[in-house]
Amino acid sequence: MITAHDMVPAAVMAPRAAYAMPASVRVPTVCRKAPFRERLLTAILFITVLASCVAFIEPSPHDGLIGVLTIAALAAGIRFHRILLIPFTLLIIWNVFGMFSLLNVPGREKTEQYAATSVYLAIAALLFALIFADRTMPRMATMRKAYVIAAVIAALCGTAGYFHLFPGSDVFTLYDRAMGPFKDPNVYGPFLILPALMLLERMLTQRIDIGSLVATGIIMFGLLLSFSRGAWFNFSVGLLIVIAFSFLTAPAPRVRTRIVTLSVAGIAALAVILVFLLTATSLATMFSTRAQLIQSYDVGSGGRFVLQELAIGSVLEFPNGMGPFEFARVFGLQQHNVYLQAFLVYGWGGGFAYVLLVLTTLWIGFANALKRTPWQGYAITAAGTFLGVVLEGFIIDTDHWRSFFLQLGIIWGLAAATRASAKQPTFDASVVAPR
Repeated sequence: MITAHDMVPAAVMAPRAAYAMPASVRVPTVCRKAPFRERLLTAILFITVLASCVAFIEPSPHDGLIGVLTIAALAAGIRFHRILLIPFTLLIIWNVFGMFSLLNVPGREKTEQYAATSVYLAIAALLFALIFADRTMPRMATMRKAYVIAAVIAALCGTAGYFHLFPGSDVFTLYDRAMGPFKDPNVYGPFLILPALMLLERMLTQRIDIGSLVATGIIMFGLLLSFSRGAWFNFSVGLLIVIAFSFLTAPAPRVRTRIVTLSVAGIAALAVILVFLLTATSLATMFSTRAQLIQSYDVGSGGRFVLQELAIGSVLEFPNGMGPFEFARVFGLQQHNVYLQAFLVYGWGGGFAYVLLVLTTLWIGFANALKRTPWQGYAITAAGTFLGVVLEGFIIDTDHWRSFFLQLGIIWGLAAATRASAKQPTFDASVVAPR
């Protein structure tokens, strides 16, 4: 009988430690200490990602730190890889058409800031891709640690706000939903997903420790308290991808058995905990309301679905786009669909560039997730999270989410690292630093 495991190429099933290492390559027995400029880059990368959880002010600390990180990355000698021409070109096209769309809204408030934010996020995505393309494992490990800490901080803030644990903690809630140090629960929730999946993936495939269990519990409880249907769906998609791809690419039968056992036990435990929380606490009412597929603001004359129909007509009517915020000004509310947003704001040229960017990132992300590399676990979690965000984009505008562009940078950076390492005549021991 042919199983799903038998259908996976043998190269995919090889142990991660055996990845693409020619027999003639000698791995140094002692790794040299990283030079100062690399240690500086690592430190600034850690601080930048850590600061990403503070998003209730504009510009945020993260925005300013991106400039510092750019200088540190240039000093560390980051290299441009040819594969990055794809996102680089598409992001330029997206932003050029976005700039042209400003001609449709001359003098409108915050429109220039909107366009500038798009440019900044494109730069941030490319910067992360360039950083993770080389010295991949140490830099990814730094990002992971900082992101997990940032997610724990954000989740603790959201939890404190939801339960009113101290005076002034209400600033971390909106409409009785946790939002942490963000402006919106629907942005706060998705921010927590990638670090949660990175923790879960390592527990599924490698080891379980108390610190990871505690951090995962805090983050997932914070995610629950966001009461964001999109974030819950996003997490479910990402978790399914992580389990499936970890199983398919597992290096041995015992690892596949571990993944299945822990997945079943974890999902059962999660269900029991959820039932307990909904029966023994005050969460039941909010959960039953938010868990409904259709909300009152989805239907009716001013509902999300009607606005999306109007948005489709506006896309066809304005090939050069309407410009930032113009659809909401004309029709009263946003259409809450990032792909319609791309065409409405950036015009047909920018819209097609954005859609193509999303599709190529999905393709390269999942193709890379199947390749045996030391960073395969990161590739799987990034691809799974990105797919969740892409699907969530049909019901919300995600084009200015910092976490979206970080994921985009991770996926392209890891793809560049995979291609570069396959051509490398010598082996750098730094790429196998532990996760």
